[in-house]
Amino acid sequence: MNEISAKPSRTQAGKIVAGKTVQQYIDEIPIWSDGTQLTKLPMTRMQWRIWSLAIAGKFFEGLVVFMTGVALPLIDRSFGLGAAQNSVVTAAALFGILIGATLLGGLADVFGRKRMFIAEMAIFAVFLIALTFAQSFIWLAICLFGIGMALGCDYPTAHVVISESVPSRGRGGLVLGAFAFQAVGAICGAGLGVLILSIYPAVDAWRYMFAAAILPAILVVIGRFFVCDSAHWLVSRGRMAEAATETHKLLRREPQYPKLVELIDPHHHEGEGKRIEPARGLSVLFDNAPHRRATFLASLPWFLQDLSTYGIGIFTPVILAATIGSAGTAQSVSGLVTKVQLSAKGTALLDVLLVVGVLVAILLVERAGRIRLQIIGFIGCAVGLGLAALSQDMAGTAQMTLLFAGFMLFNFMTNMGPNAQTYLLAGEVFPTHIRGYGAGFAASFAKIGAVATAFLFPFLLKGIGTQMLLVLLIISSLAGAVVTWIFRIETRGTLEDVSRVQPQV
Repeated sequence: MNEISAKPSRTQAGKIVAGKTVQQYIDEIPIWSDGTQLTKLPMTRMQWRIWSLAIAGKFFEGLVVFMTGVALPLIDRSFGLGAAQNSVVTAAALFGILIGATLLGGLADVFGRKRMFIAEMAIFAVFLIALTFAQSFIWLAICLFGIGMALGCDYPTAHVVISESVPSRGRGGLVLGAFAFQAVGAICGAGLGVLILSIYPAVDAWRYMFAAAILPAILVVIGRFFVCDSAHWLVSRGRMAEAATETHKLLRREPQYPKLVELIDPHHHEGEGKRIEPARGLSVLFDNAPHRRATFLASLPWFLQDLSTYGIGIFTPVILAATIGSAGTAQSVSGLVTKVQLSAKGTALLDVLLVVGVLVAILLVERAGRIRLQIIGFIGCAVGLGLAALSQDMAGTAQMTLLFAGFMLFNFMTNMGPNAQTYLLAGEVFPTHIRGYGAGFAASFAKIGAVATAFLFPFLLKGIGTQMLLVLLIISSLAGAVVTWIFRIETRGTLEDVSRVQPQV
């Protein structure tokens, strides 16, 4: 491959400057020495390394959050929990995500993507180790909260680490591919619960379930030391020389292309080494109309979808048991273990549709667009929940068939649509200097819905019944479709063009 000279770019003052932006270098397709251009842009080893390490956060979230639902009866028996304490256990990690997404996620805009990329997983590993040795309900709740804090930081950080290092054309599929590992983690969590209980059928088996994730977490921490930092972020801070070095590391290939990296700032900040202070505080997300629109689009639909996604995801075994009349109390340890195993198997079966849904999203996201898939997904979720609600008026085989069909449709549509697209949009719709804050705030606001669901679901199931609860979730799904349409911003294209905020579909 031959070296291509950089095309000149014009600054705001009209001065011609040789060089390209970070994204132009990332999106540039190598050309062979005879002038033949490749048909598609190959990913470098560093880009694949970043992606493979970024998927860990979503995998661990699915593993821990949904495995907590499987392990809850065992934890209940271990500590003798009451109804309120059970709610705290299910909500603790989600509440940690709520706090961590804003409190820690925004720090990626201040200290850099790589530092927070490493720190979040180190925090996760420390609290995970502590969780396996927790001897009281208080320490159990604290450890789950700490784990959630780390996973909350991962929401914006892992997303922007991927988005700012991959080609624009395949960005949506790569981010959603990483997001798919949340569903993979959920399935593995249920499967791990079944496996450990088959080997060690005891009440404290829940400790081994969580302990199984410790070594993988430590390996991910080590691996994240060996990735490059975000050149986009370095440019936003005016650190052009460092940005050029990191761009070269990111695009290292054999033979090397490009051989020379000469960067320009797409936002026209002149002066090598000039420090551009990052935005501080959440008020920046509401300081002008484009920022407000982006914030509303990123946070409101995500909040509405989390109400149903986490409610159905965590409490599927409870809803199934209540519906088919098998929710009797297991008095003996063996009876309890058997019940947990059966619920885990049923949950794993339904969670397969989460993976199928996100795979379809990966195939369609660049063709159909984020907004269209999110709206269609919300409507599909409402239909699935409607089938589940109708099953409550039936009995026997018809009831079970309709209930499973409803939950399967819901799981497929949520991961094809809002559960995947809200995550994708939140990391794309904000400009670089506030991307961490914006994505973090959106994730944090969304988790208000998840925490409320996890804490209130047991009481609502008992108070208003399964059918009425499903009807309320139908309303929230339809509201999500409406809100998405009102604040729609289609984010296909380069991240450097994201400031052109217009309603598009």
